[in-house]
Amino acid sequence: MKLYDFTIAPNPRRVRIFLAEKGVEIPIVQIDLMQGEQFSPEFSKKCPSNEVPLLELDNGVCLSQVDAICRYIEAKYPQNPLYGTTPEEIGLIEMWNHIAFMNGIGAVAESFRNGAEVFKDRAVVGPNPHAQIPALIERGNKRTLEFFANIDGHLASRQFMAGDRYSIADITTLVAVDFAKWIKLEAPAELVHLTRWYTEVSQRPSAQA
Repeated sequence: MKLYDFTIAPNPRRVRIFLAEKGVEIPIVQIDLMQGEQFSPEFSKKCPSNEVPLLELDNGVCLSQVDAICRYIEAKYPQNPLYGTTPEEIGLIEMWNHIAFMNGIGAVAESFRNGAEVFKDRAVVGPNPHAQIPALIERGNKRTLEFFANIDGHLASRQFMAGDRYSIADITTLVAVDFAKWIKLEAPAELVHLTRWYTEVSQRPSAQA
């Protein structure tokens, strides 16, 4: 297998952390998004949506989308399950993972992709051009801060995002917080529950992946 990656991008990092938690090593191929390598004919043939991460299996089948890749890894290497084991746990993890992606990573991406010069006419991931909308920067910032506040309240009564076990939902939330920090949008210090959780999960070895 091969994992196509771009080190500084948030979504590939979610997969790298997942693999680290699983103790699974896969050869990595870097695709430089800043140089537009995702639009090369060779990569486009593997991934028509022109995005990373992308997992190429031994038989040539290619999987894009973080959850599709991680679900495949979870099924292939079931030890240390990160998507839950009971019906209730699986449902809660799926719910909070989706919330963290949509309201966390999605909000930060709204700010970043509508302002960064490198994404001019590429404000939306994929093969089709979309103009940047400057007003969405402010909305993305507002959504991100709301996400922080909401997650702080959620974490007041639980250790991890979906209960007492670290999961894919924690990985997605961690990456969302770090992505926001990368664009100079930090969680307010008074959000003590978010700060406690962030300190704890950031100290896991996988967080360095």
